[in-house]
Amino acid sequence: MGNNRIMEIGSRMEEICEDAYMNGYNWEAFLNSYLEQNDPEIFDAIETDSEADMYCAYINDTSDEGKELAKQYVQILEDLFDNEEDIYDFLKHNADDMEWD
Repeated sequence: MGNNRIMEIGSRMEEICEDAYMNGYNWEAFLNSYLEQNDPEIFDAIETDSEADMYCAYINDTSDEGKELAKQYVQILEDLFDNEEDIYDFLKHNADDMEWD
């Protein structure tokens, strides 16, 4: 997925919720909220180190289980960005509960 598509999705998110200026910190806020509700096991496993201009997430656990969780997280991200309406719907219903930058 190209950066332009991610930027377009981020712009649409900001149209839905003005607090959702999608910098690295706000992608972290959005994805943490999404994971906490939809996949708490991955939410508990990931660590983040986002900056204003990037979202960064990783799993320190290098066991087979940790590697499988990382693969599952990649799949969640791919599914979300392939079905961007899911992003917008989640945002519409949960924006007030997110810890925006």
